[in-house]
Amino acid sequence: MRIGRKHLMLDTSWQHEANCLGVDPDLFFPERGASTKEAKEVCRGCVVREDCLEFALQNGEKFGIWGGMSERERRRIRRQRALARAERESGTA
Repeated sequence: MRIGRKHLMLDTSWQHEANCLGVDPDLFFPERGASTKEAKEVCRGCVVREDCLEFALQNGEKFGIWGGMSERERRRIRRQRALARAERESGTA
């Protein structure tokens, strides 16, 4: 589905295989400055970690741990992808 310039990823079937299924969601949305270590540990080795991360990236999730990554880490990936896309579109890559 395309809304404006964003492409929303609506398939969430991967969630049924996630390590975090049944875990308290608050663990993945820690208070500002709190440790994300426990949440990331749940994500480590999860068979759908990449699907989870891609879901967060495609849907612009700004809060919480998704696919084992924090908001800051996801912003870095989005910036890298935007730069790579711009390079491809300008023909410099």
